[in-house]
Amino acid sequence: MRGANAALGAAGLAAFLVLGEAVPRLGLVERDYFPPTSSVADALVTEAGDTAFWTALGDTLTGWALGLAIAVAAGIVAGVVLSVVPYLREATSSTVEFLRPIPSVALIPLAVLLYGTGLRSVLLLVVYASFWQVLIQTLYGVQDVDPVAEETARSYGLGAWARVRHVLWPTALPYVMTGVRLAAAVALILAITAELVIGAPGLGARIAVAQSSQAVPEMYALVVVAGLLGLLINVGARTVERRALAWHQSVRGEVAV
Repeated sequence: MRGANAALGAAGLAAFLVLGEAVPRLGLVERDYFPPTSSVADALVTEAGDTAFWTALGDTLTGWALGLAIAVAAGIVAGVVLSVVPYLREATSSTVEFLRPIPSVALIPLAVLLYGTGLRSVLLLVVYASFWQVLIQTLYGVQDVDPVAEETARSYGLGAWARVRHVLWPTALPYVMTGVRLAAAVALILAITAELVIGAPGLGARIAVAQSSQAVPEMYALVVVAGLLGLLINVGARTVERRALAWHQSVRGEVAV
């Protein structure tokens, strides 16, 4: 089944590439604005031979990885604390619902004002956007804990840490892993967006430079790199999720009777 899905995916990608080659060559769109796939591929090869490209890629991955790590750690800790401390979730729910919908891009002027165009501005935007993905999923996961299991653990004399470790965490982990997977994608989007808008070093800044200098094939090549990076991150996140949840019914494919 997986082989068939992979074959279909490869066929769809091949058809998309052929379409990208044919459309500009047939004159359906201007080649100056939408170059053929072969031109983009040549530009991609040229970019791969440029040391500055790899430096920009490293800058993007640095902002993504650091921001994601901070957001995941903060989201898990905050979610558990808000859920287990009596009345704390009720006291903070309105604040969470007020802050969560604020678009991260709306914080770009604040980030530039505080930290300029460096890595810390990127981290501010990445952490803010990714944090909510993990926090909300953690809150849902803790809320899903079976109260009978919780009371049983109490009756056996398990302390607070033991209950978190043996009862709360196994129940919340599938939700947390979903939040991490979503946060990984959001973190990449915000990292490249920050670089593109504020000029922080990275792939986004190179895309902006290519666009402003009318290097259209190079711009598309960099966009393709960003897409491939997102694909690899999604595949990696799903692989980590499957391994972390190898014991879980959703991964093992078991059917509860």
